[in-house]
Amino acid sequence: MFGVLFEQTADGQRYIDWLLSGLGWTLALAFFGWWIAFAVGVVVGIGRTVRNRFFAALARMYVEIFRNIPVLVQMFLWYFVLPEILPDTLGNAIKQIPPPWGSFFPALLCLGLYTAARIAEQVRAGIEALPKGQAEAANALGLGGYLTYRYIIIPQALRLIVPSLTSEVMGIYKNTSVALTIGLMELTAQARQISEVTFQTFTAFGAATLIYLALALIAYQSMMLIDKAVHIPGTAHARDIADQELTAEVQQDGVVPDAMEVVK
Repeated sequence: MFGVLFEQTADGQRYIDWLLSGLGWTLALAFFGWWIAFAVGVVVGIGRTVRNRFFAALARMYVEIFRNIPVLVQMFLWYFVLPEILPDTLGNAIKQIPPPWGSFFPALLCLGLYTAARIAEQVRAGIEALPKGQAEAANALGLGGYLTYRYIIIPQALRLIVPSLTSEVMGIYKNTSVALTIGLMELTAQARQISEVTFQTFTAFGAATLIYLALALIAYQSMMLIDKAVHIPGTAHARDIADQELTAEVQQDGVVPDAMEVVK
């Protein structure tokens, strides 16, 4: 079925080389986009919990804007609209960036800032999940707000939210496919190109699907290993939390606890 991928193209390559090239752009976009998202998300998430109303309002505005605008629309805004609203010199310089970098950098900023808004909410939830006595004890020891966040709050909050960050890591890999709309030849774009040239749609997108599945499984297992390594003793694992949420939902729908044991 996948034999067509090893056939030669008109330029002497193989179709599988197109997929591998797209995979490289997908990995680069997801990897660097994730670190942008994580850095910005932690800062914004902290801003959502500080007492300063100005910074808290800015952080909330950031989250509401970037989280509630579809990622496809944001991709178009970064690629088509941003160069037009900047000064002519800077806008023209952006337009003249040679491909594929002219598409890569807008996609990188888009995915990084969009995912950062989602991570910020995870960080905020992790901070608010900590007992208030943590901050009160730090204040009693003479630590200021910055030192309390740096040495007490943030290290614990980040360790608590590792399971929930798993979905964000997997999500940014999947969202890279939106970059094909601005001309970046990532994995989905290459699969579409193979489909158009060979008319083997099932083979092209089937191979891309398997690659995305492999990436998701690798990301999931990696995050589970990280969660196991940084797990705080005495706190519930992600599986326990998921079981509790599932039990609550089913009981709310009127299912008795005995039936839950059968479902499990």
